Amino acid sequence: MTTNETPHDSHPYVGMWVTADGYIRQELLPNGRYDEARGNRRSAYTGSYTVTGNHLDYVDDTGFTATGDVRDGALYHEHLVLYRERPAP
Repeated sequence: MTTNETPHDSHPYVGMWVTADGYIRQELLPNGRYDEARGNRRSAYTGSYTVTGNHLDYVDDTGFTATGDVRDGALYHEHLVLYRERPAP
């Protein structure tokens, strides 16, 4: 991940993002990689991402590209809306 805001390991977007129904789970890793699960299919999509401000650019390992934006605490990733997964108390 590249960013002009904070170091990789402490960037506020690092962590798990999940759709409201829990079907899609996208983990943004501190090393600039992401791992996306769909339903029971683990690592359905993997690749790298970069962050510029509130904007994310993705390149999956097959070369497909996508974008996302964080607004009001949600990650709008193409047609998906993902929310930060909060750890159970």
